[in-house]
Amino acid sequence: MLRRGTRRVIRRLVRRGNNLTSSTISLPCAARSRLVAGIHTVFAIGALAAASASAQKPTPASPPLDDRAFNEALPPLEATAPPPAPAATASPATVVDPAPADLTTPLPPLATFDPTPPAQTAAQAAASAKPSAVRYEVQISGMKAIGVEPRFKELSALLHDGKKAANAAQIRARAAEDEELAKRLLTSGGYFDGTARAAVPAAAAPGQAIPVTVTAVPGNQYHLRSITLTGLAPEPHRLATEAFSAHVGDPIVAQNIEDAEAHISLHLPEQGYPFVKVGQRDILLDDVQPVGDYTLPVDAGTKSSFGTLRTVGDPVFTIDHLLVFPRFERGQLYDSRKADDLRQALIGTSLLSTASVEPVPTGVIAPDGTQIVDVLVRQERGPSRTLSGSGGYGTGEGIKLVGEWQNRNFFPPEGALILDATAGTQQQALAATFRRSDAGLRDRTFQTGLAVSRQRFAAYSADTVDLSASLARQSTPIWQKVWTYSAGVDLSVSRENPFDPSDLQHPKATYYLASLPLQVGYDRSDSLLNPTHGFRISAKVTPTAQKQNGGGFDKYLNMLADTSGYYPIGGSLVLAARARVGSIIGASRHDIAPSRRLYSGGGGSVRGFGYQQLGPKDENNNPIGGRSLTEFAFEARYRFGNYGIVPFLDAGRVGESSMPSVSGMRYGAGIGARYYTNFGPMRFDIATPLGRKPGESKVAIYISIGQAF
Repeated sequence: MLRRGTRRVIRRLVRRGNNLTSSTISLPCAARSRLVAGIHTVFAIGALAAASASAQKPTPASPPLDDRAFNEALPPLEATAPPPAPAATASPATVVDPAPADLTTPLPPLATFDPTPPAQTAAQAAASAKPSAVRYEVQISGMKAIGVEPRFKELSALLHDGKKAANAAQIRARAAEDEELAKRLLTSGGYFDGTARAAVPAAAAPGQAIPVTVTAVPGNQYHLRSITLTGLAPEPHRLATEAFSAHVGDPIVAQNIEDAEAHISLHLPEQGYPFVKVGQRDILLDDVQPVGDYTLPVDAGTKSSFGTLRTVGDPVFTIDHLLVFPRFERGQLYDSRKADDLRQALIGTSLLSTASVEPVPTGVIAPDGTQIVDVLVRQERGPSRTLSGSGGYGTGEGIKLVGEWQNRNFFPPEGALILDATAGTQQQALAATFRRSDAGLRDRTFQTGLAVSRQRFAAYSADTVDLSASLARQSTPIWQKVWTYSAGVDLSVSRENPFDPSDLQHPKATYYLASLPLQVGYDRSDSLLNPTHGFRISAKVTPTAQKQNGGGFDKYLNMLADTSGYYPIGGSLVLAARARVGSIIGASRHDIAPSRRLYSGGGGSVRGFGYQQLGPKDENNNPIGGRSLTEFAFEARYRFGNYGIVPFLDAGRVGESSMPSVSGMRYGAGIGARYYTNFGPMRFDIATPLGRKPGESKVAIYISIGQAF
């Protein structure tokens, strides 16, 4: 039997009926189970009573059942069986909470961790395999005849990515893009009525390439019927008409029209109109004939002349030094080419990170009616210190490494301090140089320096101290000049041995030398380090006075002329040739210091021979130099991409007399490799002497930066 309190709960539940689920019951677990079993029994008893009553005749309603009678009607809770458990397949899965981690146990060492991923199963590998690409082929028609097919192939989406796509949808997207591209190219070529269509059929068989076709129907090409430039006074209208490169009757090609408009923007500022503005073009097409009327508004602005210089920014140069650079004077008609020349000269100093030059209107009218415009120079300071190095190798000359530290503005303005060091197997040197660039005049350089060197060549050994000064106008890799010159003075003290230093029968002699080197050059080539067309000519004359220790006083004249030419064939081949002649007059070879004689052979001379090895030799087979020099060189420079192959033939002769000659010429032949960088080509040459004599090298190798000439 249930306890009294529990029975009252059951009674209340029975009275509530359908509100069972809304009741809240709080009982012990064991009592709760017995309670549910009792409720099922109550509902079963009620169902049996209802069935019995329907089988008998109606009787008067029984009095309501009181609590005592109700309690006695209930079966004992202990005798009531619990309801059957649901089938195992219908029960939800039992969730078992994992055991809490033991935080007191240390983690395993990292070294014991195996990073190797588990091997994929065949099913996983198949699921992760990259889907095979869909191949397709492209056929283009209708564009070759009008000259736009190369441009289409360059920009085509279909022709990129190796003619493969992930799926057919991607092919159709590329085809749609190329269809629009073809229409734009037709329009840009003046075919305004042209149409284009791209077709992508289904593949005929699995794995077969899909044939994609892009077909263009150009139609008629439109031509210019009239050209009208508006908004211009008579003089700028004449200048603009001269500059406009398109003419009536020309096809309306977008690139040609844009080029013609650019010519106006460039030409008028060169003729005194720095503020020209080109408006929006208008082309009216005829709907009957394939012609169009072109109209372009142009605002020339006020005709102007040069005023004064101004400067803003982080100034490296004062106005006084800036006045050295311009090639124009106040009051001259404005010319944008001269303003751009000023900008290039400032960049050539290598002291500015950026430099811009622009005209600034002043509103002041000059007596000739032009507006005075000042020239504004914007300066941004750049690094002034550099550390550089170079190196090379030549058979007979050995390894040579050169390092240089430079402060280009150590003595402002443009006063550079340069320290050089040379280390090599046959020569070592230290030098300090002061150089003043743009010294009172643009492109004029004053330089003075002190150098100490040690040389150990087969021709001579020398320990030299040299003091020099010069005034020059020279080319640089950034600023290549047509005319160059140099005039200077050189004072040297050199202790030299004209033969083998180990030969005690020929002791060293000390030479005191004073010379005046003079040089002039004319350069019409297109590059200093890698010329491809043009030519160069240079001549050098060096009067020298010499006093030998224990000997007499000698005077002689050293002359050297050099010329080279470059002729391109196609876009990949350049034929190059060089000729050099030299002569020393006024003294015998024996009286001339060994370091001042003429020599030939080496990477910058006749390849195939060692450094200074071509020419007369002494009894020890060492070169002794001469008083005349003749050299020729021929190269065929073939370039493909950043690489090149250069077969070459060199010839040279050193004579004992002062008159150059071509008799007894020696030849060297070989082949070179080039690697082209943004600052110049890396050169590797290998050569051999033709008609080799005993004691001469079979093969000579040369490695350096820049072409041989």
